[in-house]
Amino acid sequence: MSEPHEPAHYDPLVHVARPDRPDDEAQARARLGRAIRDVGHAAVGRHAPVTGLLEAAAAIEQVAAVLDAGTSRDRHEDEPRNGVWAAPPVDGEIMFSHDERPISGRASPWGLDLEVRREGHEVVASVTMRAAHEGAPGRSHGGLVAALFDDVFGFVLNIMSVPAFTGELTIRYEAGTPIGVPLECRARLARQEGRKLFMTGELTHAGTVLARTTATFITIDPERFLAGTA
Repeated sequence: MSEPHEPAHYDPLVHVARPDRPDDEAQARARLGRAIRDVGHAAVGRHAPVTGLLEAAAAIEQVAAVLDAGTSRDRHEDEPRNGVWAAPPVDGEIMFSHDERPISGRASPWGLDLEVRREGHEVVASVTMRAAHEGAPGRSHGGLVAALFDDVFGFVLNIMSVPAFTGELTIRYEAGTPIGVPLECRARLARQEGRKLFMTGELTHAGTVLARTTATFITIDPERFLAGTA
């Protein structure tokens, strides 16, 4: 086993495989997404000689050119059209969404490598912010905390088996969000009024609340959601 890196800047994580998507392309895209994320964190959080940086840039540019030469892709080509609202996850189950979901998707180049599970009527996401997430010294960028909350609220919709859009998202930052330590993000439905879903959540580290959020989501007909007409 290799010596541990400084926890504030590089924390390799392991993906939880999706049992419902065992195909080779999905696995390859998940591996690629993870590799891109690791490159980003290593580029930010590690010293390297100029020659090494230039060599890495040239190699990445070559890979980007190869991928960009492919035909246009719609992620819905590779996923069921009935969405994720047919059957809510059971209590304690690890939860997934589409692989390219920007914050929680395992194939997303921008993902936060979340592990999301259901606990009763709540969604609980475990996450460790890494080098490229840093805003203020040693602290995560506040915009990423907001994006994290918005994404985790989406899993509350999975529990409810209903699609919805974010109408309003409010964040109260109570402390800096540290880099390189395990965090827990919890979210739940507080109440519903017609099409409006009112949600609340917290981000914590070792029991200390770092940020709180309230949000209003607006439900939408699944067919309109999938058709992109809402």
